[in-house]
Amino acid sequence: MNQPNVTSSSLPVGDLQPHPAAVSIWWRRVLPCLAAATVMWTGCSAPSGASTTKAEAGTASKPVAAPAKTAPTAAGQSLFDGRTLAGWKVSGFAGGGEVTVDPNFRGGGPALVINAGASLSGLTFTNPVPKTNFEITLEALKVQGNDFFCGLTFPVGTNHATLVLGGWGGATVGISSIDGLDASENDTTKFLTFPKDKWFTIRMKVTPTKLEAWINDEKIVDQDIKDRRISMRFGEIEESVPLGIATYQTTSVMRNLRLKRLE
Repeated sequence: MNQPNVTSSSLPVGDLQPHPAAVSIWWRRVLPCLAAATVMWTGCSAPSGASTTKAEAGTASKPVAAPAKTAPTAAGQSLFDGRTLAGWKVSGFAGGGEVTVDPNFRGGGPALVINAGASLSGLTFTNPVPKTNFEITLEALKVQGNDFFCGLTFPVGTNHATLVLGGWGGATVGISSIDGLDASENDTTKFLTFPKDKWFTIRMKVTPTKLEAWINDEKIVDQDIKDRRISMRFGEIEESVPLGIATYQTTSVMRNLRLKRLE
């Protein structure tokens, strides 16, 4: 397969853009709220001439500090030896594409290549993994395809879930599943663009009370899971349990896979 040239550095945060579909959906969700807020404001606004308190004045003039970025860490256990599929197995999806090791993918070092299949393609980790209090980091690049280029399945206590990047036509991001709702229809749903031939650094953090995920330095998931039902989306993706990486009709490349246990 002929492959275009690609830089080996991760895509800057500023290049991670919302998908146009997100703008339309956002307006449909927000307009009713804006209308209600306008009515409330009209009925509850202070009379003209009302003074502003000293505390209010001080708050209004004080700039809001930008949130601190949480930098990913490279510590932990490597999940890929750079030479073989040791510790992994092909997931066995029907019509799945071939999974190979490239010792020096486009001059950027060793990587796992998941070739597009009829539907799902991927590999599953065969060694023990923690059930909570861990982080998984990796870098992923989409070579070709128009659906999710990284479906990272991971344990959540006695259950499992999948972080979907670029699903449902290439833009949907989220966790499948929460309270029976998949990544396209729950609180974690977002719509982002993922250009081909760009490296994205992905970090997934699991604790007993929360799921968090970052793409590069941008936090994309911050989900409280207390009293929430976490599960896999029904279907072949369950072959990725307990830890796996899958794509859908998309060729992707993965490198620098690591797992860090948290104290």
